[in-house]
Amino acid sequence: MLDNHISLAIKPLSPKAILPSYATPGAAGMDLHACLDEPVTIQPGQRVPVPTGLAIALPGPGYAAFLFPRSGLGVKAGITLPNCVGVVDSDYRGEITVGLINLSDAPYTVQPGDRIAQMVILPVVRANLQVTDTLDATQRGAGGFGSTGK
Repeated sequence: MLDNHISLAIKPLSPKAILPSYATPGAAGMDLHACLDEPVTIQPGQRVPVPTGLAIALPGPGYAAFLFPRSGLGVKAGITLPNCVGVVDSDYRGEITVGLINLSDAPYTVQPGDRIAQMVILPVVRANLQVTDTLDATQRGAGGFGSTGK
């Protein structure tokens, strides 16, 4: 069995903060919770930063935390992340705040403690850029959007 565990230092910044957790043994992401004093209503089209009350220290520059929307919130309520995926760099030590946007036509209220996003810890590979005048040829070439079919 593959040992794919790392240690993640986590610092609660509020007594109301809820530690992230994996909902099932096969879950890739840990649920992040809203750390709010009172409910926050997000109007249609509105973007709102929602605090988690948590800060983390990743084990080094070989890792980053990626914040993804919760599929249930997106499909059922139209609540997602305005930047699609949030990135927490290995050297960031501030509070993890999740930007939410309401894509529905109805207001949505986030309650204190609600699960608002999921956090996945992934390895990061840094590129050494090599400037060149030519790139190797491929079957696709420079074909862009829709060039490989529907």
